[in-house]
Amino acid sequence: MKNQSEIIKQMTDREILFHLYMTQAVLFLIASIFAFFLFDSLEEVLFLFEKDGIEIFVYGGIAGISVVLLDLWLMKVFPISYFDDGGINKKVFENRSIFHIFVLCWIIAITEEWLFRGVIQTHLGLSLASILFAITHIRYLKKWLLFIIVTALSFLLGWLYEWTANLYVTIFAHFLIDFFFGVKIRMEYLKGKKR
Repeated sequence: MKNQSEIIKQMTDREILFHLYMTQAVLFLIASIFAFFLFDSLEEVLFLFEKDGIEIFVYGGIAGISVVLLDLWLMKVFPISYFDDGGINKKVFENRSIFHIFVLCWIIAITEEWLFRGVIQTHLGLSLASILFAITHIRYLKKWLLFIIVTALSFLLGWLYEWTANLYVTIFAHFLIDFFFGVKIRMEYLKGKKR
């Protein structure tokens, strides 16, 4: 983890953004290639995206807000060092405008939910998709609490997708979680800068 932290500290803001956008592009491309071979038609893909505003905002919103509240509670119970991911999240969000955080969180939510819920879970099941999602957050593997949280979150999003059969619901929940914590990191950075 120290090695990763040192690498992150040495990266410029531009390099961090480049790697983030490239990672999301690669994940989206992988999902789309697999979707091309696994889905029988475009209609089958579009069936995953149901424009039910109440379902999206109520179920996705409740799930997202519940995860945020639980995480905030855990941050009060456990030492802050348990939540250190090697500085990646800070480096990604602390210098971004709220609008840029908004855009980043939508890109991340759409890409990851499309791959893990839309493609993998639809064809290989909830457990495999959830475990793969957790493992791809490799920086959490050495932090037992973060790994438990991301694994539980993955199963929650997977269950939400199973229950609603609507990818927009999980995308919205995922977005809310990332956006809240991205803004929190930004606000803490600005507050520390003023001191």
